[in-house]
Amino acid sequence: MNSWNDFLGPLLYLSDEKRYTLSIGLQMFTTQYKTEWSLLMATALMITLPVIIIYFIVQKRFIEGITFSGIKG
Repeated sequence: MNSWNDFLGPLLYLSDEKRYTLSIGLQMFTTQYKTEWSLLMATALMITLPVIIIYFIVQKRFIEGITFSGIKG
């Protein structure tokens, strides 16, 4: 989780904007004087939507894994 949310590391090491991470891409919608909230929220939705869809597809197996993880055979 720490690597996933890392902001400063990729900002320092990456020079090509095509390789920026999602958190840096979201930050590019804010400037010193103005924040494009509509674009920022639309982009955040597009980033989280695949994760939510995948969760609902594999929800049954995810819950079974949590349930059966405490049972020792």
